[in-house]
Amino acid sequence: MFSGSKKSLFQVAYRHIQDVDGYNFPRHRLRISLSNKRSVGVSASPGRRVLALRLRRGNSNPVHEEPSQSRITKIFITHLHGDHFFGLPGLLCTISLQSNPDPNKPPVDIYGPLGLRNFIWRSMELSHSQLLFPYTVHELVPTRDQCPAEEFKEFSYLDNGEVSPHGAQGRILHLDPVENSYLLIEDEQLVLKAFRLFHRIPSFGFVVEEKPRTGKLNVQKLKDLGVQPGPLYGKLKNGTAIVLENGVTISPSDVLEDPIPGRKICILGDCSGVVGDAAVKLCHEADVLIHEATLDDAQEEKAREHGHSTPKMASDFAKLCKVKKLVLTHFSQRYKPAAQRGEGDTDVTELKRQAESVLEGQEVTLAEDFMTIEIPMKKEK
Repeated sequence: MFSGSKKSLFQVAYRHIQDVDGYNFPRHRLRISLSNKRSVGVSASPGRRVLALRLRRGNSNPVHEEPSQSRITKIFITHLHGDHFFGLPGLLCTISLQSNPDPNKPPVDIYGPLGLRNFIWRSMELSHSQLLFPYTVHELVPTRDQCPAEEFKEFSYLDNGEVSPHGAQGRILHLDPVENSYLLIEDEQLVLKAFRLFHRIPSFGFVVEEKPRTGKLNVQKLKDLGVQPGPLYGKLKNGTAIVLENGVTISPSDVLEDPIPGRKICILGDCSGVVGDAAVKLCHEADVLIHEATLDDAQEEKAREHGHSTPKMASDFAKLCKVKKLVLTHFSQRYKPAAQRGEGDTDVTELKRQAESVLEGQEVTLAEDFMTIEIPMKKEK
């Protein structure tokens, strides 16, 4: 499902876009690439694969400083405010320019709120853009409680039964009434789900989670049962029962220790809160929570009015979910490092201090452009 070069780094070439991409990384690596505005990147490597999520700041780092976009296979859009998705047509064109014609190339999968498919299609048509690869748009149907009532718009009429080019129809994803979330991707190693956020327009968060790995074999117990190291160990490790020469059957559950939990990364884009209980459940004990903090705590009322969060709001959610690491992003332009502060600016480390005061000293990270955080794979006990 995810493909690409082992050494490649995921990145976004065009500004104003938030997305996720999958490709290979060296085994056992999980990487998060970050910026401090509309850009947060997460690379989760469950052994042989990597899923990378990245939000890119709107006005930094020219294209030539970043690796090839041609390896991108998955793109996820949190919401349809222009500074988060206007760059998508340009990104698709850049991917095309860096690609070779290949009739067998799988489509680039794009996930986002209802209305995204029509925007991409019309942008490609109006600009006479010809892509060298197919793309598929999977749209998430929001609920009315994800934004103020006067801001909610119904976009289901946009397609009008027309057939999009490049096989771009994709799936229409409705909220699972039981799980209260959207299942986007699942394979033998990864699960990626979306959950609802409250913003000025419907917005979504994402959780990337590795499935548990098989626990360690109890070698001593196997030896006591007369099973010596060899091919039978591999069968048990892979979940296959074995039968000994004396007729005794040994099931994997008899000799395997508890499964090893996978790593989990949660990303909350623009929001002033979550909708429903899915976000708290999905983000419970996440290894990393990436959360917006547009304004400082003294301006919470203004932040909420515009559908945004403060460090305290982000930390309260992190504390509720018992996450291991909180990363703040999406700061207003008024917050700058001490060396870059001008008249009227505030030291960005004030946001860090406010967040850490809620978390009782637990370190909080402020996202910076192209910051990388690696999360080690959890070890067998």
